[in-house]
Amino acid sequence: MFDGFDFSKMGAMFEEAQKKAQELQEESKNKTFSAKSGGGLVSASANGNGEIIDITIDDSLLSDKDSMQILLISSINDVLKMVEEDRNLLASKMLGSFSGR
Repeated sequence: MFDGFDFSKMGAMFEEAQKKAQELQEESKNKTFSAKSGGGLVSASANGNGEIIDITIDDSLLSDKDSMQILLISSINDVLKMVEEDRNLLASKMLGSFSGR
C-alpha cells in the first residue's frame, strides 16, 4: 500500500500544504461578496471571513418595515451562501495542493 512512499518527506509536504492553506485563506479574507434583493432595494456585502461589512437600504423601504426585514434577510442569506461556496472552493484547492494535483 505504501510501497515507494518516502515517509521522510512528510514533514516538508505538511509544511508546504500549511503554507498554501495560509495563502489561500489570506486571499479569501480579502475578497468581498455582495448580494442584492428586491431588485436592488437592499444589498449586503461580506468579506471572506463571513463578516457583514456593508448594508444598503433604499429610502423607499424606510416606511415598510416588514418588506425591509424580508429583503435584508434575503440579501444577507445570499451573501453568506456566496462566502460558504468560496470556503468550499478554498477547501478543495487546499486538498488538491496537498495531494499534489
